[in-house]
Amino acid sequence: MGRKLKVTLIRSYIGRPEKQRKVLRGMGLLKMNRTVLLADTPEIRGMVSKVCHLVSMEELEA
Repeated sequence: MGRKLKVTLIRSYIGRPEKQRKVLRGMGLLKMNRTVLLADTPEIRGMVSKVCHLVSMEELEA
């Protein structure tokens, strides 16, 4: 297995641009305080960097 990222939505996306909402939906973060485990890929890292002010990220070793 590869490395994983634990991403949690910590701030609401109400009032945010549609682009940021789509990024959050793409990661599976639809509700506050929800956590998802995602593969540590450059694509996911880019998505997290676009919404870094709304999420918290933790690296996990699988």
